[in-house]
Amino acid sequence: MLHASTTQTVDIVLALILMVGGTIGAQFGAQIGQKLKAEQLRALLGILVLMVGMRFAYNLVIQPQEIYSIEVREAQQ
Repeated sequence: MLHASTTQTVDIVLALILMVGGTIGAQFGAQIGQKLKAEQLRALLGILVLMVGMRFAYNLVIQPQEIYSIEVREAQQ
């Protein structure tokens, strides 16, 4: 928060949303984690890692619609 306020290079709204979402998600995750067996948690983690790997592989192979894009942004004051 200090870095975001002094340099204004961090989007404070996005950071706050991520912090609130992470806090709420951690509470739900802890409750669900207590109800599942260790084998089930390992399987879910393995599935998550495989899905992320497949997403990376997909993005490496498939060509995007626009290879280059240029966007003019207005300066914020």
